[in-house]
Amino acid sequence: MIDFTGQAVIVTGAGRGLGRLYALDVAGRGAAVVVNDVGSTMRGDGVDTGVADSVVEEITRAGGRAVASYDSVDTAAGGAAIVETAMGAFGRVDAVVSNAGIFGSVAFEDLSHDDWTRMLRVHLDGGFHLAQPAYRAMKAGGGGRFVFISSSAGAFGQPMEAHYAAAKAGLIGLTNVIAIEGEAHGILANAVLPTGFSRMVAETVGDEKFLAESGFMRAIRPELVVPLVVFLASTACTVTHRNYSACARRYARVFVGLSEGWLADADTEPAAEDIADHLEQISATGNFIVPTSIVDEVLEVCDRLGVSAMPGGAEVEFPELHT
Repeated sequence: MIDFTGQAVIVTGAGRGLGRLYALDVAGRGAAVVVNDVGSTMRGDGVDTGVADSVVEEITRAGGRAVASYDSVDTAAGGAAIVETAMGAFGRVDAVVSNAGIFGSVAFEDLSHDDWTRMLRVHLDGGFHLAQPAYRAMKAGGGGRFVFISSSAGAFGQPMEAHYAAAKAGLIGLTNVIAIEGEAHGILANAVLPTGFSRMVAETVGDEKFLAESGFMRAIRPELVVPLVVFLASTACTVTHRNYSACARRYARVFVGLSEGWLADADTEPAAEDIADHLEQISATGNFIVPTSIVDEVLEVCDRLGVSAMPGGAEVEFPELHT
């Protein structure tokens, strides 16, 4: 059994929907939980402390330990306050599920600057504002786990969601760097791209008849996302620097690959016409690597060029090509 006994877990956006389910599951496995939620609408309006309080009550009524946090992740002070709540109540931070967010659909050409910045402030800035003080606490405590809730909208795109997609894609970049820098300190970071029936889906689709009758909507029960998030937040998880999708009962790794591409001859100066002539080879995805950092790309290119990336020709390893 994956056990969280003796551990403290912060879950943001934990008052409703998927966040509530994450909080209840880790609490049921023994975690002491900081249930963070400002209790706003899906678009980020209003405050309702009762939203977080109700989940705390659910957990304590079942014999678990939990405290409420009403601070917003969209400021540095709010992020720090959430971590301080965990440290004050439980004396530690072992895992963070960075789930808080807002949502709203608007065509790109109609997207206002305020809508753009507000979305990034909650999702991307919010991820940073919470992660930095939590990272410091984890480092001092000997390690921990970050699970950033990203979105397929960010990885693949979604119409009417330029601001949301950009913010969620940014969380993948944040996850990558925390994973790289944190590994030496026992800190692992992964991202989850969930698809679950929530108020976000309901408000986006809008058609109640479709929501009630669609087989796909019935298949994407939010409970099916929980196992992946809980595993990644646990000490049973030993992987880092990865993105995973949870959609209905399908769980899969999502990755950015770098194709083998075309290497221009050493005695030529490539021009735009050469790119056009070799575009098919440049775009082919048959051979690729999955870089663990920008260094992997540099090393792969150096190997093909026959040059050393290190002073004095020191040997370094580089990733293999996959087919």
